Amino acid sequence: TMDGVASLVYYLSSMHSEVKKKSKLTYDATGAIRRGDTAAKRITLIFTGHEFADGGATIAATLKKHKVKGAFFFTGDFYRNSNFEELIQSLAGQGHYLGAHSDKHLLYNDWTSEKKLLVSEDQFIKDLNDNYLEMSKFGIERSAAPYYLPPYEWNDETITDWTTALGLELINYTQGTRSHADYTTPEDDNYQSSEVIYNSIMTYEKEQGLNGFMLLTHIGTDAKRTDKFYDRLDELIVYLKENGYTFVSLSEQLEN
Repeated sequence: TMDGVASLVYYLSSMHSEVKKKSKLTYDATGAIRRGDTAAKRITLIFTGHEFADGGATIAATLKKHKVKGAFFFTGDFYRNSNFEELIQSLAGQGHYLGAHSDKHLLYNDWTSEKKLLVSEDQFIKDLNDNYLEMSKFGIERSAAPYYLPPYEWNDETITDWTTALGLELINYTQGTRSHADYTTPEDDNYQSSEVIYNSIMTYEKEQGLNGFMLLTHIGTDAKRTDKFYDRLDELIVYLKENGYTFVSLSEQLEN
């Protein structure tokens, strides 16, 4: 009956809320996971990719050097780009998490505070399924990639709910530093140099700590940005390790 269905939905919703209340994870207002256990000096490095992958070799080599497992969220367009095929296979072979970032890098909500929805549920589902279809060509099954990072790192509660209905968990980067601005180019009003980005991470670490952080940067950026932040990844990892942080995989960060 409809009453029975409604009761079941309410029960499952309540259970989901209870899990969140008991969890050591931090969620934002949309229900997305934003941070791991703030009592543990553990950091997870997250990378997104759509058009560019110029930092791929540098990032992969740096992570391998430090025995760090990163989490890479790529669009369907990224996965189907033949120029990136070898890189994707290499990252998979090194045991990094490879996830979805929307097939066509859709903008789900407008940039106003109201976050007006710009896609239908059918559009959302088809786009995300298409992303996972491209991933399956690399042997990445949905069950091995349950965490989803929204395009533009921008969503509302409806998008989170639609993601949950597909059996996936929506996550987003931990806010507080400027790491995510490493894509900006000098002509942008919001341009952030690598020095500014690096110092923002240092400052936040000193003032509030990076416990449970999911630190997001990009696997590649426009050629117009010659000041590449991924060239400082090695320096960043060394500094944070010296300050007592452990770098953990996404599953370690979110499931333990």
